[in-house]
Amino acid sequence: MRLRHIPGAEEEIEKSPYVVHNPEEKKGQWADVFGNNNPIEIEVGMGKGKFIMELARLNPGINYIGIERYSSVLLRGLQKREEMELGNLYFMCVDAKELAQYFEKGEVSRIYLNFSDPWPKDRHAKRRLTSPEFMKVYDQILKQDGLVEFKTDNTGLFDYSLESVPQAGWEILRYTKDLHHSDMAEGNVMTEYETKFASEGKPICKLVAMRESRGI
Repeated sequence: MRLRHIPGAEEEIEKSPYVVHNPEEKKGQWADVFGNNNPIEIEVGMGKGKFIMELARLNPGINYIGIERYSSVLLRGLQKREEMELGNLYFMCVDAKELAQYFEKGEVSRIYLNFSDPWPKDRHAKRRLTSPEFMKVYDQILKQDGLVEFKTDNTGLFDYSLESVPQAGWEILRYTKDLHHSDMAEGNVMTEYETKFASEGKPICKLVAMRESRGI
């Protein structure tokens, strides 16, 4: 489905105080942005932002950054963000491939990947956010015991991820193919897509991964 562009989205994003502009200038200095040294967690592909805004509300002692490359999608998140008082949440309109340009090694504690584009054709496998190519990017910014959490309704993408993540040198600590009927459901925060799929009775898959030989 083609994403509909919203006229003026870029201009609204540019003037928003909740969006970090020129994020490459913040590399290694995110504590200054938030005004504290709290852990930083990011969501790659935040969509309309329901998930990360709820996390920020529930966990004021953690700093959050929502990352969305499409301006029209990010604008919807900004409109919701303006209705909430959250001093621990900012957004960036950037491509996930460039994350190492914006964060130092060890500057991020956790990365969330929620309902990412499955890119079903084999020739597009490198674009999947759990591909070895992207796992290398995450390796460049995560702290030593940092985690990647991935949720999807797409069983093909999940099966691929169960193979690709270990191939990239990561250990899968836990996984389930039916999140809402597993012990991993405790404390689960749902995204817009997850809420819709759950209401339809569709099972949700989830895995949690950490780099090998790091310990926990």
